[in-house]
Amino acid sequence: MKMVQAIIKPFKLDDVREALTEIGVTGMTATEVKGFGRQKGHTELYRGAEYVVDFLPKIKLEIVINDEKVNDVIEAVMKAAQTGKIGDGKIFVMPVEQAIRIRTGEEGDSAV
Repeated sequence: MKMVQAIIKPFKLDDVREALTEIGVTGMTATEVKGFGRQKGHTELYRGAEYVVDFLPKIKLEIVINDEKVNDVIEAVMKAAQTGKIGDGKIFVMPVEQAIRIRTGEEGDSAV
């Protein structure tokens, strides 16, 4: 099993969710987070005063899937989340040692 973590722009969440549903992903976790990468934030005006916004709002998706679906998930997220502009996000893939469904006690792939 693998965990795919994707950091995306907030307005792309629905597009990514729909793309993942189409390829058979049955669950994911979405968290509102703040961060910055190469874009280093930006400046905004508020009541005539300029201030720097260092951390930009993002959405972190966590999807645990079977190894066979990893490339499909990556491709779906990339297509759905891409705007072509700086700050589109990142995708990370990590191994998952064990998964357990709390309700039934199922383990491994059947718990996902």
